[in-house]
Amino acid sequence: MSGVNKVILLGFIGKDPELRYLPNGSAVCNFSIATSETWKDSDGEKKDRTEWHNITAFGKLAEICGEYLNKGKQVFVMGKLQTDSWKDKDGNQRSATKVILSEVQLLGGSGKGEQKKNEERAKEEDIPF
Repeated sequence: MSGVNKVILLGFIGKDPELRYLPNGSAVCNFSIATSETWKDSDGEKKDRTEWHNITAFGKLAEICGEYLNKGKQVFVMGKLQTDSWKDKDGNQRSATKVILSEVQLLGGSGKGEQKKNEERAKEEDIPF
């Protein structure tokens, strides 16, 4: 029996996405989103915590993210977790976990007309948006 590796997040983009192209011409887009939670502790004091999530998209989905997403926008993302490991310049073992994007939906501030246009374009190019 295999496992399930699926991530669903709803948050706000922390900085403008960085779109780049690999030597083979394939697009890669990296950005981060913040998710927050608020609760009251046992003394009734309000507490909150923000988690930052690194997101990576590939191919046409990366190009769409680079074109339509920007800092401060609310997004719904789906993907899978992937942890990369490497040695830093001092020889220390390092690792980072990121979300490999499979679907993205821009929420809020874009306006319904723009959202519809984005979805139609993604549909034409057979990309989950």
